[in-house]
Amino acid sequence: MRALGRFAALAAGAVVARAGYVALRRARPGGADVWERTNFAGRAVDLCAGPAVVAGTVAGVAAATSGRQRAAAVLAVCAAGACGAYDDVVGAGDPRRGFRAHLSALRDGELTSGAVKLIGISGAGLVAGALLEERAVDKALAGVVIAGAAHLVNLVDVRPGRAAALVLAMGAPGLLRGALAAAPMGAVAAVLPEDLDGRTMIGDTGAHALGAALGVAVVTANGRAGLLAHAAAFVAAAAYGDRVSAVARAGAG
Repeated sequence: MRALGRFAALAAGAVVARAGYVALRRARPGGADVWERTNFAGRAVDLCAGPAVVAGTVAGVAAATSGRQRAAAVLAVCAAGACGAYDDVVGAGDPRRGFRAHLSALRDGELTSGAVKLIGISGAGLVAGALLEERAVDKALAGVVIAGAAHLVNLVDVRPGRAAALVLAMGAPGLLRGALAAAPMGAVAAVLPEDLDGRTMIGDTGAHALGAALGVAVVTANGRAGLLAHAAAFVAAAAYGDRVSAVARAGAG
């Protein structure tokens, strides 16, 4: 039965993500300005993969989970995807990177799209963690893990295929233990050829949603010691990423 659940999540994630990607490529609601960006190489790419992998991940989760686990995963994925989509649209062209830059702007009275992501995804992570765990300390750790995983996948999404590779690498061990990791793996695999070819990008929308799903999978597969270890690792990765962003900004200046 467990193997069947994993297959259902993997298949549903892949099928829905692929169908969503193809549909968005054809329709592009709102026009090309909403969906087209220029990547690191100066090449025009679309953002259609982002919403597609969100839909695929939700479908995969719904196919193989139930109760609080399903509610927590759907909440985390949808909230992370929505916050990422806001940044993809509103934050396009904003040169500020890293938590420090956005928190500094918030302190000065400016609510950036990056700050919206930070607050929204962190809050959703804590709510999802509260649904999954019983004790207060475990709820908090679970929230850090979910938000931290979402941030980590987005952090590496700087070149074609890197975020997808991380999702597949992080999800593979969890796939052996449960169905939750299968959903984001199936979803991202469905758009991987176009991502690697530089024709599409999952953007903040997809990266945060995929990471949040993996975070929920980590929470459901670990006790307190595992949650603490993962939370520490994700916080360290975020701190390192913020430092790299600060150095890059200083160099550009």
